[in-house]
Amino acid sequence: MLLTGRVAVVTGGGSGIGRGVARTLAAFGATVVIWELKPESCESAAEEIGCLGITVDVRDSEQVDAALARTRAEVGDVRILVNNAGGVFWSSFLETSEKGWDALYRANLRHVLLCTQRVARTMVEAGLAGSIMSVTSIEGVRAAPGYAAYAAAKAGVINFTKTVALELAPHGIRVNALAPDITMTEGLAEVTPPGSEEHFGQVVPAGRAGHVDEMGGAAVFLASDLSSYVTGQTLHVDGGTHAASGWYHHPTSGQYVLGPS
Repeated sequence: MLLTGRVAVVTGGGSGIGRGVARTLAAFGATVVIWELKPESCESAAEEIGCLGITVDVRDSEQVDAALARTRAEVGDVRILVNNAGGVFWSSFLETSEKGWDALYRANLRHVLLCTQRVARTMVEAGLAGSIMSVTSIEGVRAAPGYAAYAAAKAGVINFTKTVALELAPHGIRVNALAPDITMTEGLAEVTPPGSEEHFGQVVPAGRAGHVDEMGGAAVFLASDLSSYVTGQTLHVDGGTHAASGWYHHPTSGQYVLGPS
């Protein structure tokens, strides 16, 4: 289960789920490197975790190449990659522009290709087995009105994961995905009104929102030898909402009901 001696890159590791994953990987012995767009959060996370932080826009191939070269030069070959960077905004399908669609594609899918390809190439060249995982979303497997571009990109991550898992399996490289739903991050806390925690308890079968460290635990499992025979899979770390498929806790009785109550 320990990741001692393995270099792990976490994109978007400056805050939220990415920071929680980076922190947990480090706690289990990995030498963590954060690739983060925002300099302030990159520096803050790196200082907290005690790791290397590199400011990089993972949507840009030249910046990815430069970040990977620096990572290898300073800490060694990457054995674990977590594609966590992403972004979302609401946009009615009928009002979605090509520019908006492209922005969400670049933020949620293009960088998964770039980072996975670059890191996998170095693993193959060095003859190293490794683990690559991408953070998708429950929106990749269910309808998401107002978020068509985002949901399409996240669905793309899931199929990309399956396909690349097959191509890289002969090289000893496993490729999987993590699919969260309601996870209490700094960003979610800022936009949710008072009383939201109670609402989350009704929506999520587990009765509460998830914690970033719980995503980190799942990432450790997929990064470690505990999952040595697991590849091409999407692990839903969501307290049961994917399984629920529309069943909710009634706000007064607590019994399961189908649809809004």
